[in-house]
Amino acid sequence: MLDILRSRRSIRRYKDREIEKEKIELLKEAALRSPSSRGINPWRFIFITDKALLEGLSRAKESGSSFLKGAALGVVVTAAREESDVWVEDCSIASIILQLVGSSLGLGSCWIQIRKRGHSRNLTSEDYVKQVLGLPEDFLVQSIISFGYPDEVKRSIPAGDLQYDKILAKEKE
Repeated sequence: MLDILRSRRSIRRYKDREIEKEKIELLKEAALRSPSSRGINPWRFIFITDKALLEGLSRAKESGSSFLKGAALGVVVTAAREESDVWVEDCSIASIILQLVGSSLGLGSCWIQIRKRGHSRNLTSEDYVKQVLGLPEDFLVQSIISFGYPDEVKRSIPAGDLQYDKILAKEKE
């Protein structure tokens, strides 16, 4: 797992290549196995391979989502509003689980934050995604994860560049 964390980077350019159905099924299983507070599982996952839908969703934010139109798969991570008071945390955990499993399968991915982002002056990214997908009002949209075979290479962050000053330790005396 640490090797996956060492090599995983946000990928925004993808090859024009479909993702095998078996890999998509593994991503679905991973999403459903994600930890959830009190086992409530408020999340819902919308797996999208339709290029027209991906292109529409690529306009979800004023900036930072356009690369979705080049992805082979987008996973919209949502939750049912009334099922859990910690849906944000549960959806965030599921989003990173999806990315890590995708990386283990040779896929590149990138998190697209939707919650609390703007599509335009008059419309939130969340409401835009709900409109594009025809989602019920009680669904809350956390993120979209783009997936595909990487068409860019990014180097790992060297261990010496990690921000170890952000680790606070209380040593046993």
